[in-house]
Amino acid sequence: MSPAERREAIVAATLAVMQRRGIAATTVRDVAAELGTSSGLIHHYYSSMDELLAEAFERIARADLQETVAAVAAGDSPLERLRLFFDTYARADTDAGMQIWLDAWAEAARRPAVQRTSRRLNEEWQALLAEVIADGCANGVMTTDDPDAAAWRVLSLLDGLSLQVVAHGDVLSDEQADAWSREATERELGLSPGTVLPQRVLPHRVLPHRVLTRSAAE
Repeated sequence: MSPAERREAIVAATLAVMQRRGIAATTVRDVAAELGTSSGLIHHYYSSMDELLAEAFERIARADLQETVAAVAAGDSPLERLRLFFDTYARADTDAGMQIWLDAWAEAARRPAVQRTSRRLNEEWQALLAEVIADGCANGVMTTDDPDAAAWRVLSLLDGLSLQVVAHGDVLSDEQADAWSREATERELGLSPGTVLPQRVLPHRVLPHRVLTRSAAE
């Protein structure tokens, strides 16, 4: 393999192990075994396990973000873009994906590279939503004194409810969490009830992803 192909193979093996064992339990030895090689080869391409875990985490987490960015860009109005944000806001298409986000947040204090990656991605999600809200305010269809703060509150609610669904699915359903987050956003932005109903039915609507791959925040 070329160096680029070898790094790609290492990241893929790391993701496979992370999804089975979680970020905290993923070791160089596990990745080497998954790849069928030696730990020394892993160290040759990555200076630390922290660096490798951060790159693997970003790979899966950024794919979710890019899907929502593309969906929002296709909206014809601020309200449509807000609905599309909710329709595609799944920091992972499965509970396993959301678990990785939770793992990343949990590991943030111990792994600086994972923390930096998690924070950067979270800020990009917030910036995307804040832009939609600011546009809505400029067009007179949304109301808030601080689009940035409103975006953080909405994002925090989405992530918090998603955590509850993944950790305590028998207490809170995906449908309840989705409905509550939309209703709270309507109140946050001065919108009429029902304004943020789903724009359209999408093939992989699952609550925020950003869980199997989220484990760190600064």
